[in-house]
Amino acid sequence: ISNWRKPPPNTIPWDTKASGLYMINTLSKHEAEQQGYADSLMLDHQGNIAEATGANIFFKTANGEIHTPIPDSLSHQRAREVLEPGGSVLDIGSGGGRASMAITPPAGTLTAVDHQQEMLDEFLKSAESRGAIAHAYLGDWPDVAALVPEADVVVCHHVAYNVADIVPFLQALNAHARKRVVMEVPMSHPMSNMNALWKKFWDLDRPIPPTPYQLQDICLALGFDAVLDTWEDQAWGARVDLPEEERIRRARVRLCLTKDRDAELAAALLAEKDAKPRSIATLWWDVK
Repeated sequence: ISNWRKPPPNTIPWDTKASGLYMINTLSKHEAEQQGYADSLMLDHQGNIAEATGANIFFKTANGEIHTPIPDSLSHQRAREVLEPGGSVLDIGSGGGRASMAITPPAGTLTAVDHQQEMLDEFLKSAESRGAIAHAYLGDWPDVAALVPEADVVVCHHVAYNVADIVPFLQALNAHARKRVVMEVPMSHPMSNMNALWKKFWDLDRPIPPTPYQLQDICLALGFDAVLDTWEDQAWGARVDLPEEERIRRARVRLCLTKDRDAELAAALLAEKDAKPRSIATLWWDVK
C-alpha cells in the first residue's frame, strides 16, 4: 500500500487528466518497485482503497461475486461526514442501493424503499455481501413512510424529478432523518438531453425546468437549511452505456419515431454524444 494518497476532490479537479494527478501515481509506482513489488494499491484521502497506479481494483466476495468500488462523489461525502461507524442510512428510491452501498462502511444498518421488488432483492443481496444489517420496504414514498424507521442519514438519489407532489415527499425525508438528508439530482431533467433531438425530428422546443435551484427554494420555504453543491459526474456515460441497437430503440420510442428512421437517429445520437458526463447537484441539509 502506497504512502502516497489520492488527493481530496476539493484540492484539484481529480476527474480530469491533470499532470499533477499522474505524478502521484508515478511516485507510488516507483515506491513499490524500489521495494520489489510490481505495483501499489493507492488509498483515497479517507483511507479507502481507490485503485492501483495504473489499473482498476476488483473485489471478489466470499460467494465468488466480482465487485468494483463505487466511485466516490460529493453526495457520498456529504452523507459520510455525519455517519459514525455502524450508523444507519435510509435509501429512498434505492434501486439496487448505489447511494447507500457507497457509504457502507461506515454505515452498518441500511433500509431501502423502492417500488420494484427486484431492485429491493438486489439491494438486500448487496448489503449482505458488505456485512450490513438491511431492511427493505416495497412501495412509493411517502405512502409507506409510516412503516419505515428513522435513520441517521436519509439519501435520495435521482428520484425527485419523478415525484408529482414534492412537498410531502420532502417533509417525510426530513422527518425520517436524525442528522442529515442528502439528495442527488441532475442539473437538468434527465430527458432534457433529448431536447435537441425533439427539435431536429419534430421542430418542438421542449422545456428545461424544473431545476435543482427550484427544489432548493422549496426546501428553504419549508424551513430546511438546504445547501446546493454542483459537480460533474465523469462516470455517468460509462454507467448508462448500452449497446447501440438498444440505445437507438429507446430513443426511437421516446421520440415517437418509426423504425425506418433508425439510421438518421443513430447519426443524430452520435452527434449529440448523449452519454457524456452529466452536471449533478447535491442538495443537503442538517436536521434541526
